[in-house]
Amino acid sequence: MATGTSTELIALLHLASPALPIGAFSYSQGLEAAIDAGVIADADDARRWIADGLEIAADGEAVLLGQQFRNWAAGDIPAVATLNEWLLAMRESAELRQETEQMGWSLSRLLDELEWGNAQGRAALRAMRPLSLPTVYAYAAQSTGATLEDCLTAWLFAWTENQVAAALKAVPLGQVAGQRILFGLHGAIQAAAHRAAATPEDEASTFSPLLGILSARHETQYSRLFRS
Repeated sequence: MATGTSTELIALLHLASPALPIGAFSYSQGLEAAIDAGVIADADDARRWIADGLEIAADGEAVLLGQQFRNWAAGDIPAVATLNEWLLAMRESAELRQETEQMGWSLSRLLDELEWGNAQGRAALRAMRPLSLPTVYAYAAQSTGATLEDCLTAWLFAWTENQVAAALKAVPLGQVAGQRILFGLHGAIQAAAHRAAATPEDEASTFSPLLGILSARHETQYSRLFRS
């Protein structure tokens, strides 16, 4: 896999950091509902759920994030806006829609505060409401000069790490068990990023009925730690 300079790597690490103040820690993306439904009861269940979710993310959202990366690189703002609407429409439940909008807005605001990228791109984001997180993330990553595949690797690693963090709190798991899951998925993350980079936009698939059902159930779940 081609890699960028250390400056580009630092920027991607910044974007993938769990300390990025966009609220990722408050969402489980259906994992908490899966625990409540008995689908996840221990570390092995959590590993399978996260690994399956990584494949879903790679075949759907990551493919479209990659296309947004290309759209930003080409300066094609109408294409960015159209695909942003698609990214919003593909969310499986009200909570997942709210998640991508809230985090997209928060990241866009942060980029403005940091003057990340060029003024024209940030102005385009301000004019685009509501925003999906992949649209904003693709802009931020593309503006660093990083490669598409490195961008997708950072995105998918951050997604996986956040799922592990949610499992630590909600299953619950020990720290070593969580790190074992994350370490064991290193190769899967790299393969998923490579596949997503090579998949055409019109072949993106978000088919995940169990995730959609569990996410919808989470909206009325009695006891919750997370917002999704």
